[in-house]
Amino acid sequence: MSDYIVSARKYRPDSFGTLIGQDNIARTLKNSIIRGQLAHAYLFCGPRGVGKTSTARIFAKAINCSNPSAEMEPCGECESCQSFAEGRSYCIRELDAASNNGVDDIKALMDQVQIPPQVGKYSVYIIDEVHMLSQSAFNAFLKTLEEPPAHAIFILCTTEKHKILPTILSRCQTYDFNRISVPDIVANLRMVASKEGVTVEDEALHVIARKADGAMRDALTIFDQTVAFCGTDIKYADVLKNLNVLDYEYGFKIVDAALAGDYATSLLTFDEILAKGFNAQYFISSLGGHLRDLLVSRTGGLESLLDFPDSLRKRYAEQAARCSVKFIYDALGVTTACEAGYKAAANQRLHIEYALMRLCFLQTAPATDAKPTVAAAVEAKAAPVADAKPSPVAEEKPVEAPKVVEEPTPVEAPKARPRPAKTAGSLSLGSLIAEAEATSETETTDHSADPVPSDDKIMELWKDLAKNYASKPRLASAIENAKLEISEEDGLKNVLFKVVSETQRDWIRANMLSQMEKVFREMLGTGKVRLEVGVIPAEAQQKVIYMDSDKAKVLMSENPEAAKLIIDLELDTN
Repeated sequence: MSDYIVSARKYRPDSFGTLIGQDNIARTLKNSIIRGQLAHAYLFCGPRGVGKTSTARIFAKAINCSNPSAEMEPCGECESCQSFAEGRSYCIRELDAASNNGVDDIKALMDQVQIPPQVGKYSVYIIDEVHMLSQSAFNAFLKTLEEPPAHAIFILCTTEKHKILPTILSRCQTYDFNRISVPDIVANLRMVASKEGVTVEDEALHVIARKADGAMRDALTIFDQTVAFCGTDIKYADVLKNLNVLDYEYGFKIVDAALAGDYATSLLTFDEILAKGFNAQYFISSLGGHLRDLLVSRTGGLESLLDFPDSLRKRYAEQAARCSVKFIYDALGVTTACEAGYKAAANQRLHIEYALMRLCFLQTAPATDAKPTVAAAVEAKAAPVADAKPSPVAEEKPVEAPKVVEEPTPVEAPKARPRPAKTAGSLSLGSLIAEAEATSETETTDHSADPVPSDDKIMELWKDLAKNYASKPRLASAIENAKLEISEEDGLKNVLFKVVSETQRDWIRANMLSQMEKVFREMLGTGKVRLEVGVIPAEAQQKVIYMDSDKAKVLMSENPEAAKLIIDLELDTN
């Protein structure tokens, strides 16, 4: 038991060639050694577990190595390399700034810096977690860092570059370490597994690599944990169980159910996920990631954005081929909105179940037997339906058979709202979807027998229209404060309501106007009304005074005596 060493220490890089994912930094440091252009201070910064301290140790060994290779790799056999490996080197020293962050510690370091190296050419000081130094310690370190002895080289390592003083940054050569990619982590884990005699599936390695989030040290730690759980034969299912990671299979199952309109399967699958102890918000976040991967798989040229084994790539490509871009786009909107509103929801489970049902109804509209109410019409989200047929409203009204068949007087149908001209800048996925929906919508209800509403009734019910949009307070306020202009043309009431800005007008026209018109027609009980939105002229808008100085100016202009009193008393109106 005492001889066991964790993989993160056992397989820690000890040469530039074994560094993973930092090839550009390794090349730069080797070239600086070959050319003899060594700086007196370096700053290695980046996320945890990407090789900052390991690179600092390798660089320090290479600087003092007596017999470096042609590629400037430390030999590992000279006195300098041996003493560092055994922890007795006086030329390469490491300081943990997290526990030695005071002025006295920096003063002790400054005294040590004056001592020349016993072996090798340079005294290298590696200060880890340098951002933990106190303000006074940083200030005490400045002079030494700027003009150290010729034999001294400082290598500072940190995960939080923004906490370091700019005066320190300006004295260092800065190297930003990148997160290690999933393929690089998988390749290194496969090498470690082969040396340890462990057989592991590719899917399991990818799960570990994604869980590590770009940190090689985390990946090796998770690998050791998995070996302790599974033994020398690691299976994909065992890794999921050990790491409490949601299986990809659930994402495929939910999307298949959404494509089939089977919301019952979606709800049962969600219940199964909760029964296994997964967090509901983590599930909806994973579902959004699955939809993103489907969109990437469906779009040619984006294969490099997928970090999956080949077997899983084929499954994504197969399911993506059965999904339209519009379906994935709408589904991403549903999951994103659900995740954003999850914490504010009173019933969080119902919040996610409702989102799953909306996903299932993106392809097929839910069947209803009763005519929707005004409130339901406001809540409903319009979705493109290819196979749905409009419900015949005429069948709901009792019609008496006339005794004499007469030719009905033709009544002109409401005029279609003109669509704004398409410009080159409006070509986007959202505009194409909106155009497709607008083209597919046709007026199928016959309003020839509907009565023409009176102006008084329109004005009376207009305020009630705002109540239906209480969930959208800005829209409700715009409706309440809008100025109405009512006109009649060919038996059709045109209601023009004006808002305060063009931005507000454009948003209402693009997103809410058609729905508002439907709701208002239902409230009036007639289809002979048409809504349009305009803008109140700037000169007609009442200016609201907020500043005290502006209020004082208005008071002085309207009341000369008050103005005279303010001048005589030399009052400050600001």
